[in-house]
Order: sequence, then structure tokens, then C-alpha cells
Amino acid sequence: MDKNKENIKNDDSYTAKDIYVLEGLEPVRKRPGMYIGTTSSEGLHHLIWEVVDNAIDEAMAGYAKNITVELLKDDEVSVVDDGRGIPVEIHAQTKKSALETVLTTLHAGGKFGGKSYKVSGGLHGVGVSVVNALSKYLKVEVYRDGGKYFQEYQKGKPKAAVKKIGQANFTGTKVVFSPDPEIFSKIEFDAKKIISRLRQYAYLTKGIRINFIDWRNGINFYSFSFSGGVLSFVKYLAKNKEPIIENDFYVSKNFENISVEISCTYTDENESEELSFANTIFTPDGGMHLTGFRSALTRTINSFARKENYLKEKDENLTSDDTREGLVAVVSVKLPDPQFEGQTKSRLGNVEARSAVESVVGESFYEFLEKHPADARKIIEKVMLAAKARHAAKAAKEAVLRKGVFEGLTLPGKLADCSSRLPEESELFIVEGDSAGGSAKQGRNRNFQAILPLRGKILNVEKSRLDKMLANNEIRSLITAMGTAIADNFNVENIRYHKIIIMTDADVDGAHIRTLLLTLFYRYFRPVIERGYLYISQPPLYKISLGKEFKYAYSEEEKEKIINEFKKSLKNKQSIEVENSEESDKNGEEKIKGLSIQRYKGLGEMNPEQLWETTMDPNNRIIHKITIEDAEEADKLFDILMGEKVEPRKIFIQTHSLKVQNLDI
Repeated sequence: MDKNKENIKNDDSYTAKDIYVLEGLEPVRKRPGMYIGTTSSEGLHHLIWEVVDNAIDEAMAGYAKNITVELLKDDEVSVVDDGRGIPVEIHAQTKKSALETVLTTLHAGGKFGGKSYKVSGGLHGVGVSVVNALSKYLKVEVYRDGGKYFQEYQKGKPKAAVKKIGQANFTGTKVVFSPDPEIFSKIEFDAKKIISRLRQYAYLTKGIRINFIDWRNGINFYSFSFSGGVLSFVKYLAKNKEPIIENDFYVSKNFENISVEISCTYTDENESEELSFANTIFTPDGGMHLTGFRSALTRTINSFARKENYLKEKDENLTSDDTREGLVAVVSVKLPDPQFEGQTKSRLGNVEARSAVESVVGESFYEFLEKHPADARKIIEKVMLAAKARHAAKAAKEAVLRKGVFEGLTLPGKLADCSSRLPEESELFIVEGDSAGGSAKQGRNRNFQAILPLRGKILNVEKSRLDKMLANNEIRSLITAMGTAIADNFNVENIRYHKIIIMTDADVDGAHIRTLLLTLFYRYFRPVIERGYLYISQPPLYKISLGKEFKYAYSEEEKEKIINEFKKSLKNKQSIEVENSEESDKNGEEKIKGLSIQRYKGLGEMNPEQLWETTMDPNNRIIHKITIEDAEEADKLFDILMGEKVEPRKIFIQTHSLKVQNLDI
């Protein structure tokens, strides 16, 4: 111990010179993830949201009516509003222009301690200064007090002082920025993502018009303005679902300095869709406002059901899950001092927001049920059916678990498990059909690859409740193989494989099975996707051979490229002759003298060696990781293509049918 003390005493390598002070916006460039969450696509788009938030704040304060967002060429983004314009006079504390102070100082702006904004969205202490720090360059124009002012920055540092460059008979702010490629490895803005977010802003801010122009490939123009607020938002979210009530619930009230605007409806779906916002900021992880809504909704429905004798004295109360089945809801609150959790504002922490929402919903939703008795009856019937299904699902789940106990928790007989017991190195291939399953079992690496063949198409969980789902043998086998259990017993920590790979044929049936499996994982095993454990394999479409040499093609374009390469390698191009015969058509081969092309119509056509080297060998295979963003986008298509409503499916097919070029049926 004395020796250790001596080492500490004599170690003078750690001195004051080792303490680094990062000034201005240096901390942002040094640790960008601390301020925008990530430097991937989400963080890149977060730059746009921060600038638009400032414009929305002007709109919520009653000063701005129009916002225009433009995607320019060369990765530039422009955001213009007709608000008051950022002040440009000298700031008393910093001795610089207020505009420069806002753009170069963290925690600087009109929302901190002043009376300029009663409510605002950009309240997380970062805002446009962080956008400035993470941009290759940023230019700002301010129109106010009859003048036009300009300043330009490079990587967060001003190139010159603010200067007046002209006159203006209007007010507003224009910010143009280009993200820094030193910070973002891939700069590629997603128009769909931006349109979706801007549409949300427009729904949540009545009276505002938001324009979006994408100049990158021609001109694509969109304009959003909704007088109905979140009521219009709910109608939009439920447009491809079958409503069970005629009147949508809507309330807009103030409660102790908090504005509460909420709308909801009920559909015949089994799942719920609830979006929550605080000061127009989307809170994907919910928070106190969403908790308050769910609590008030459940309490009110139980109270009404007992008063109207739908629930008898001996009946247990309906749960929150029961009352939210088929629900489509938007919860929006606006409050003076929102406390967000996480740098990207994913969850609202204000306790007073819960109290406000509970009070407003508790009173107004009860009045809604009394005013619309026919709708109230349909809602109660829907949630009571959900409760009945919950009990049936519980019994089915317990039966599955009991069966597992009686069988010694054995894995399903069709599963060919791997020898490794380390989830981080283990892979589970979900394979279509027994034939492909047999090849996969023979061709795999038994040390870390497990095979679970599925017979036919699994149950469509989009249209099925949990009890029916648990009665399906294929789904039960998958649940048992993964080891996670399901529903309230689900635990992603117990998963037995960190790579679950869906391996189906490259045809319409294979695509259908993939869709069904993605639906299943999105609905019931979402954490598996969120952790990056779910993949889709890409088997080859063709095997192209020239003598003893062969290559695999995974697309039509790759096939043509390989054929051309082989043709060039033939010494005498004139000797190439196409041979067509019924025999070659039957076995899926087109023969050219010296060159053969084999079209794989299914995984079962490959022998174990071919399946290994093309689709299962980690050194050669192509697999695509499924993200939650992919799954959310797919879920919208699931509703259209696999839901009960026919009209949206018909419109989708008519719209996209001409884009299908090589449909293999």
C-alpha cells in the first residue's frame, strides 16, 4: 500500500495543462452525439427540426403564419419564416449582436427567462447554435425594423460581423445551412421523413401554413395547413382503418396555464396508435402527458361502464390495454417550461402535464360518452371483447408454458439447434419449407447456426388476437425457439440468438411469408428489432457458369454484368449460339454455347453446399438488418395490404401496379 501511495505522490504527469477548456461551440463538434443524439440519419435530420422548431415557436407565439423548408442542391437546407426576425442589436451581456449570440452560444435565446415566448418547442438548450456548430457553413438573413441583415459562419465561427445589406418591408428569418461531412459520414436527406414531420407540425399548430420544396431532382412542392388541428390529425391516421364509431372525440382546453388538445377514435383493429407531443415536439417515448391520457381514459370508461351496468359488481375493472385496443389518438400539450428527458426530447417529464391531461380528459370524455350513447355502447363492447380476449390469451399462454414444463422445456422438434449456447454468436435461420430446411440443416455450420423450417404461411397476426396466434403451431415453435416468451412474459434478455435471419424464396410467396413474419415481430417482438437482431437474407437469383467457373447473381442487373464478363472472356465471340428447347425451359436453364444460366425459383433447388456458400456463409452472404424505422414503414403497408378495408388496398394496387416489371407467379 505504501508503494502505491508513493507512486501516486510522484506521478506528476497529470497537471493543469491536461485540463482542456472547450470554448463556444467546441464541445458540440467534439461530442455531437451529446447534443443531437447520433450522427447517423436521425441526427442529420435533427438539424432541420431544430431550425424549424424556432420558426414554430414564432407561430405559437402568434407572430408567424408561414414557414418554408427547402432542400437545395449540394446538401443545403433553407428554412424561412415570417416571424419577428431574430434581434440584431448589441447584446448587453456578450457585447456582440444578439443574432451572433444566439448562433454561437449554447443556452442563449428568447426562451430562457424572458417573456418573448409563453410556450416553445426549442427549449432544450441547444437549438440553432448546435446546427451552426455542426454545419460546414451557415448563412442567416434577418428582416426586421425595416432592414435586411446578414451573417455567415463556417463550422460555427462567424466569418464577419452582422451587417445590414438592404431594406425590407416585412419581417422574418432565413437560415441556410449545409451539414459538415466531417461530422456526418453520410449526408442524405429523406424527403418522406421531412414531409411526415412537417405535416405533424401543421396539424399541431392551427392556422399555420408550412411549405416544403425539394429542388434536388426537379421541383417537388408540398403545402400543409389544417384548421381542424389534432382532430384532422386523427382522421389522417385512421384513414386506412375501419372506424367503429361515428363521432371522433376532440377537446381543446387550458388547465392551469397548460394547453391540452386531444383527439381520438376507435377502429376495428387489435392494435392502438397513440402519438404524443409537447409544444409540437414529438415525444416517441411518451411521458407524463400520455400517461395522464391513458389513466383518464381507462378510469372514465370503467366508471361509465359501471354506471350504465355494462360491468356488473362482480366483474373486474377493464385494464389500460383493454381500453386502448383499436384506439387512434393524438395527445398534444403546450406548457411554459417543458422538461424533456434525453437530448432528442423523446419523453416529457413534467408531472403537471399529467394532472392537466387527466383533468381535461376525465371530464370531457365522460361528457362525450353521455352525449353519444350509440358510440359509447360500441366502445364498451369493443373494450369488453378485448378483456375477454385477454383472458383467453392468458389461458392459452399458460397452456403453452405448462406444456413446456411438462415436456421438460424441450425445444420444438423441427428445430435443428446449434451447439453454441452464447446468444451473441448464435444465429437462427427461419426457413421457408421442409425442402429448403433440409438443405439448410445439412449445409449450415452446426456450431453457431440453428435452422427452424416453417410449413406454409404462418398466421396473419394483423387480423388475429393473441389467443388464436398462440394456437398456431408455427408461431409457437418460433416463440419457444427464441426463448423470449411473449406478451407480458416477454423478455428480450432471454433471447437465444442475436441474429434471427428470415430466409425465404425470392418470389411472391416468399415475399408474403416475409411480410407475415415482419408483422409478427413488429407487433409482438419489437425489442428484437430495436436491438438489431432481425435480418432478412438475400438468396441469389441465378447461377451463371462458363465451363468450370461460375458466379452467383443476386439481381437482374448483376446477372447481365456477369454474362457480359463471361462473354468477353470467350475467345471467339462469333461462336456464341443460343440454344432454345423445351427441355431447357422446363429446368429453368437458358443455354448458350459454353455458357449456362440457372434460375433459382426456390431455396429448395439448391443443394446444401450451394445454400451455404450463397446464403449462409458469413463471409459471402448478403443479409439486411431490419430497423424499427423499416418496420414502422412496413406497418403502414400491412394496414393497407392486409387489413380489412378493401378500398385503400385497391388504390395502392392501382397506383403501384405499373411499377412491377418482373412479377414471378
